Amino acid sequence: MTRRDMREHCFKMLFGTSFYPTEEAATQAERYFDSPEEDDVAEDGEPVIIHQVGMKEKERTFLTVRVEDMTAKIPELDERLNEVAQGWKTRRMGKVELTILRQALYEMLYDGEVPEKVAINEAVDLAKKYGGKDSPAFINGILAKLVTAE
Repeated sequence: MTRRDMREHCFKMLFGTSFYPTEEAATQAERYFDSPEEDDVAEDGEPVIIHQVGMKEKERTFLTVRVEDMTAKIPELDERLNEVAQGWKTRRMGKVELTILRQALYEMLYDGEVPEKVAINEAVDLAKKYGGKDSPAFINGILAKLVTAE
């Protein structure tokens, strides 16, 4: 599985946990692996799988641990986001955008294998896929401020 695929699964897991109290996050993250496959029809009429969780145990473990670690660091991540998000504190942000920002910031701060530019680019791509029309620019703007603030 590619890093991009893993990042997308991580985003979906983290997004799902955001609807539950912190103490339930680990349980909700584990339930992600039991979710059914989903498909849709693309604009060209071709069927496309939009959600499939089939993966190796090593990948499941990596994702579970990563989401648990991100969830534990949410207060710190949100504090950093609030420092640069003028007029858009985390409590006002949409769950999709906030989850993408948290994941990207986590990668920038705690994943030495992911360069900042890659974290930002991948976050913008997730925003294009899952966010609203203004989400990519919003995500890019916040993350760019975080890079220059360091």
